[in-house]
Amino acid sequence: MKCDTTGESRDIFSGTWLCLVLFVVPAIGIAVTAGSDFGGGLRTVVWTAALGIIGTACIANAVRCGRLHCYVTGPFFLALAVVTLLHGLGVVPLGRNGWSLIGLAILIGAIVLCCVPEMLFGKYRRGSAKNG
Repeated sequence: MKCDTTGESRDIFSGTWLCLVLFVVPAIGIAVTAGSDFGGGLRTVVWTAALGIIGTACIANAVRCGRLHCYVTGPFFLALAVVTLLHGLGVVPLGRNGWSLIGLAILIGAIVLCCVPEMLFGKYRRGSAKNG
């Protein structure tokens, strides 16, 4: 995914390896451990770590290049990391389908929050001091 000239050099998405390590590998970890073959303890660790990595990378990317959707997805993924941890520890009971609800929130939230802001407002925040 290439960026426009104002943010291209600073956007994490412009670097294949960074994008792979910070977004794709954690997403694969979530997908692999989503099955019922994995217990709640392992799922809690993997999902919390993966969402924490993705959320932190999004916030860093918002600061680095002003990527618009990262301002929204960063806090979203970090909040889901907290929900995942609390659900996995039994502090926030979400019922029998709790993991499915969290997984659905991750999937729908990622799609909507990554696409809609940039469709409406463009890829980068205008006037960001980090652009250029």
